[in-house]
Amino acid sequence: MPKLTIDGRPLEVPPGTNLIEAARRLGIEIPHYCYHPALSIAGQCRLCVVDIEKVPRPQVACNTVVAEGMVVHTETERVLETRKSIMEFHLINHPLDCPVCDQAGECWLQIYYMKHGLYDPRMVDEKVHKPKAVPLGPHVILDAERCILCSRCVRFCDEVTGTSELGIFHRGDRSEIGLFPGQELANKYSGNVVDICPVGALTDRDFRFQVRVWYLDTQKSICPGCARGCNIEVHVSRRRVHHAEGRRVVRLKPRFNEAVNKWWICDAGRYGSAFVDGDTRLQAPARRDGEKTLEVAWTEMIPLAAGRLRGYRADEIGILASPKLSNEDLFLLRRLCDALGVGAVDYRVPPARPGDEDDFLIRADKNANTRGAELVGLGGADSRAILAAARERRVKCLWIFCHDLLASAWPEGEVLDGLLGAETVIFQGTNANPTSAYAHLVLPAAAYPEREGTWTNFEGRVQRFRQALPPLGRALPDWEILGRLLQEVQGAPRPARAEDCFRDLAATVPAFAGMSYRSIGDAGQLVQTARP
Repeated sequence: MPKLTIDGRPLEVPPGTNLIEAARRLGIEIPHYCYHPALSIAGQCRLCVVDIEKVPRPQVACNTVVAEGMVVHTETERVLETRKSIMEFHLINHPLDCPVCDQAGECWLQIYYMKHGLYDPRMVDEKVHKPKAVPLGPHVILDAERCILCSRCVRFCDEVTGTSELGIFHRGDRSEIGLFPGQELANKYSGNVVDICPVGALTDRDFRFQVRVWYLDTQKSICPGCARGCNIEVHVSRRRVHHAEGRRVVRLKPRFNEAVNKWWICDAGRYGSAFVDGDTRLQAPARRDGEKTLEVAWTEMIPLAAGRLRGYRADEIGILASPKLSNEDLFLLRRLCDALGVGAVDYRVPPARPGDEDDFLIRADKNANTRGAELVGLGGADSRAILAAARERRVKCLWIFCHDLLASAWPEGEVLDGLLGAETVIFQGTNANPTSAYAHLVLPAAAYPEREGTWTNFEGRVQRFRQALPPLGRALPDWEILGRLLQEVQGAPRPARAEDCFRDLAATVPAFAGMSYRSIGDAGQLVQTARP
């Protein structure tokens, strides 16, 4: 492998590595706009210039491949002066309206000006004006005046999605990003152009002017939208509750994971968090008394639910678990089923229509933890048979997790007869739905940004999601609800944390043997059965 020196520090990197990536290995940031590691090299912004010994002129680091014996300097007087000049060039026609720009606080034009610009403006002529606030599609809006023509968005649509909606039109200082005639930026990954835009040219229509980014708190998480398990960041607003129409989860951003989703997420996952703060959230335990629904405290609900479960024979209880539950939830549910002797348990409820998928990220299975449910060993029965048994009054207590059975592929009449046939219907989930309306007991669960846990994606990679918010109302994490019920039914001590549940899971289920939250880390860990 080539050996080189950057700013006096020796380094050895694989052949073909460019200087930006080589410097990153040393923790040295070479400023750039047009370069992105997932896209082809454009070399347009010229900001990434460096000095290389024995080379007479500064070279762009993005398009310069390392060579044996190369000596690179990233902070020479000539390099710094060149960067300052290039920053001035980029800002000639750029509107200096940072206070009202939606990108303020995370704009690389703003950041690099403060680090590498700091010149006295010499521009006295009228700036070139271009179209502003132009909708490009359902999720993205363009302010062409703020565009620095880095071409990242164009290359993304050409090279990643292959849809080629965008291009650069006209010439000189009149050049601007735009849509090809008859096109709309509506591919399944369109929101990623907002992420890779280094300035305020492309902004998110859903997030635009909702809350300032410096008021946001960020937490690492996993997208629950399908079995891929894309790594994300959850951005929440807790300090300005009157912003973003009161929403706490205001946006999701992709988080790099080489083995799962790299830099990207699909639009369905990106905009799929509305349920967390939706009007249908279940916020308090409730029981149905005739035609009335009464809110109760957890101290009343847990003994009540446990009493209902203990009041039936094991063969009179049917449980429809969910592959949206975490590994920790499913493990405690399995323990509870063992304590009660219940064998009629399944998690497979067919959706009303097949899920869409592609050959990039999107999976047809829209559940985050189907593989985890398989590995935990929950689901030896047949879910439709459980519903049929409720219809025939053989199952008298039906416990449903998350599912809206009335929106499944099963005939509505079958579902209604099953719900009405059971003496006790328990619903546990985050949001009310037509199925939960038939429940005698409702157990409100915390949504994934409100709790800790792990999911196992379709490849067998166990990944952590972390708590970004307190649960809404009196909702509790599923593992905590199940732990309290297990304590009430069996007298076993309930776990204090999700990590305690996972420790017991790893000690009990062979596929998870040797795992811990520490070993899973930020990148995830393959289960034993999925390891090469």
